[in-house]
Amino acid sequence: MISYILFDLDNTLYSSRYGLEQATAERIRQFTVQFLGLPEEEALARRQARLPYYGTTLEWLMAEEGLTDVEAYHRFIHPEGEEAPLAPDPRLKEFLKSIPLPLAVLTNSPMEHAERVIKRLELEGIFTHIFDIRWNNHKGKPHEGAFRRVVRALGKEISEVLFVDDYPTYVEGYIRLGGPAVLVDEEDLHPEVPYPRIRSIYELAPYWQHQEQK
Repeated sequence: MISYILFDLDNTLYSSRYGLEQATAERIRQFTVQFLGLPEEEALARRQARLPYYGTTLEWLMAEEGLTDVEAYHRFIHPEGEEAPLAPDPRLKEFLKSIPLPLAVLTNSPMEHAERVIKRLELEGIFTHIFDIRWNNHKGKPHEGAFRRVVRALGKEISEVLFVDDYPTYVEGYIRLGGPAVLVDEEDLHPEVPYPRIRSIYELAPYWQHQEQK
């Protein structure tokens, strides 16, 4: 029975149309090129080749490319003011408050980013926990250890926590552990996935309600 919902943050709790994720991706590309000191095409090709073996670009740079100043990475990728394009969403707040289950957030971003976004959306006090990339020792989704550590902190079993994310790789990682999960596919990019898929979290209720009634 579902007794907790674990949400991703970016492009899950707010629409991808705001462009935050695209801006973040561009800063990640810029950092990669600058850090490696290679021509852009070569640096990005190296990243593309190695990223499938890691959850994040940060993890890859730390593991293979000698990145040690993690905080410099976070400051570059998530500068102050990045949340400015977002707007408070009273409908979202009321929807989340209407869910009769405790809610938490799991993000591969640092806490300061999560706090800025949540404050900008006026969702303070909605979530019992915010688990960021530092909390998971910079090895976040889709690592098994990251998911299991978070679920333990919630005092639950994997089967009791519904996970909601917009990255198929992360959803698949959670499902492989035996957990229930739903993909937020706002732009209908992944019609082929063999697991639950919704266009926004406002379509989420049937999934936790169905599980609750089993």
